[in-house]
Amino acid sequence: MGYYFRVRQTNPDCPDLLQTLPSRLISGSRHPTDGPLAAAYPVAAARSGRRPAEPGATLSGMNLQLCYSDAYAREIEARVVAVEGVDAPLVVLEATVFYPGGGGQPSDRGVLLRAADGRTWTVTAARKSGGEIVHELEAGVEPPAVGDRLRVDLDWARRFALMRTHTALHALCGVVWRDYGALVTGGNMEPGAGRMDFEFERMSGDLVSEIEAAVNAELAQARDVRVNVLPRDEAFAIPDLIRTKINLLPPGIEEIRTIEIVGLDLQADGGTHVANTREVGGIRVVGYESKGRINKRIRIELIDQA
Repeated sequence: MGYYFRVRQTNPDCPDLLQTLPSRLISGSRHPTDGPLAAAYPVAAARSGRRPAEPGATLSGMNLQLCYSDAYAREIEARVVAVEGVDAPLVVLEATVFYPGGGGQPSDRGVLLRAADGRTWTVTAARKSGGEIVHELEAGVEPPAVGDRLRVDLDWARRFALMRTHTALHALCGVVWRDYGALVTGGNMEPGAGRMDFEFERMSGDLVSEIEAAVNAELAQARDVRVNVLPRDEAFAIPDLIRTKINLLPPGIEEIRTIEIVGLDLQADGGTHVANTREVGGIRVVGYESKGRINKRIRIELIDQA
């Protein structure tokens, strides 16, 4: 039995296109016979003339999780492999472009479309469950059936705003670490705005103005943003890879996904980001607060259109 994943990707550096990824399945199994599709995906991209997808696509049980390998993949066709729940259905697909949330970044929203009859379902959130990404539907709806082929479509404007925001927060973190040596103690974001907490006892209004100017200068440098996946030992050999006050990575994890703003910042991270800092535009510091003698909070919002 064979089928195809079809992925729509939008990247400012490349034309919008549909890529078709073949997968051969063992009878009675959902695992490809020729290795994880994470390996096939960059090959297909290269053949199409597009830059290869970033490392890190995850094939977990039944889920191909493209959010970790290509943040610009916004649409995919995939079959339903499981449906759970009655009041608020949870749908598992053989592949998805949805980000399940984590590390301060909210999960994606979007829709599922069944082309056979035009039926649509709103995905209100996504989350990890047993290593798979599940799609939460609106309460009270009749879910799609196992075996249905659906188009999975992100709310792209929201996702791209979160990508820009997440990269802006990493630039903020990079500047504060480079210039002041302050560790991160917390963070959160929404589309277009976010906050980071630092162990930064001497933060003041004057310093905040300097930080804002420095972050905008770095964003204007049009620095590439790179994704990599490293063996745990290799990753932890990198100085200052973990920027949080407490190492939140589970001890049993064997590979570490890293995000690098070239020339500014390198740290462990699982979220989605833009490919270059020019896509962020700029930031404005909209507030700073003391959360105690040492812990200080900086709030930012995006300015300018990417």
